[in-house]
Amino acid sequence: MKLFAIFGDPVAHSRSPLMHNTVFKNLNYPACYTRIHLQDGEKLRETFFALKLSGANITVPHKEAAYKACDEIRGFANKVGVVNTIIQENGRLIGYNTDADGFLFAISEFKDINSVLILGAGGTAKALAAKFLEEDMQVSVLNRSQGRLHFFKEIGCKVFNWSDFEISHYDLVVNTTSAGLKDEELPAPQNLIEAILKNVNYAADAIYGKVTPFLQMAKAKGLNYKDGADMLLGQGVLANELFTQKSIEKAAIKAAMQKSFSL
Repeated sequence: MKLFAIFGDPVAHSRSPLMHNTVFKNLNYPACYTRIHLQDGEKLRETFFALKLSGANITVPHKEAAYKACDEIRGFANKVGVVNTIIQENGRLIGYNTDADGFLFAISEFKDINSVLILGAGGTAKALAAKFLEEDMQVSVLNRSQGRLHFFKEIGCKVFNWSDFEISHYDLVVNTTSAGLKDEELPAPQNLIEAILKNVNYAADAIYGKVTPFLQMAKAKGLNYKDGADMLLGQGVLANELFTQKSIEKAAIKAAMQKSFSL
């Protein structure tokens, strides 16, 4: 019996155990998945081995710490320095990033996305920005301060903080901050969010399971919007493929995970 987990702070809200355990149970894969509340990202590696995990997902705020904890990084995670999925191979931790492809899956119904504004500058923002640029989109990033914006400027994004933001039209605005997860906060001052939502076609939030204040404002303005549920599903399918060493068809994983959302 293999053991998998999700590390985060907070993590009690996570649907990942239900999603992955539904796959394991319905498809007869000998594994179990649990939650680990980890406050100090520097302890991720030692905690992983202490619990004898076979693999893990990582959520906020530990995705960059997870990158540092790995012995080897594969695929897209190399580009962004952010890991949300870890596999243990012969005592070594192998890091991947499935967030970006999961998000593209989530917004596939939004049409003609050429310009994107990302709110926040953490691990999820890094992954999405790099993926959007790969897809030849114009990417802007708005963060509270300049401190975390260097990465985005280096890869070709326009960057702004709250005091120097210039309003433009965007096809899509995405909240990647934790604002609204445990509170009723907005990801930027209300006057900025109001101006942004007047100049976009679509809105999305990486947070799932609730209509955040950000999405409530988008809804009030009649915008098409999505929470992070489909992103969670998309990245979860790809992560489960890695957990099960691609021994289960992707379509079967997706079908089982979709069932979990009705439980």
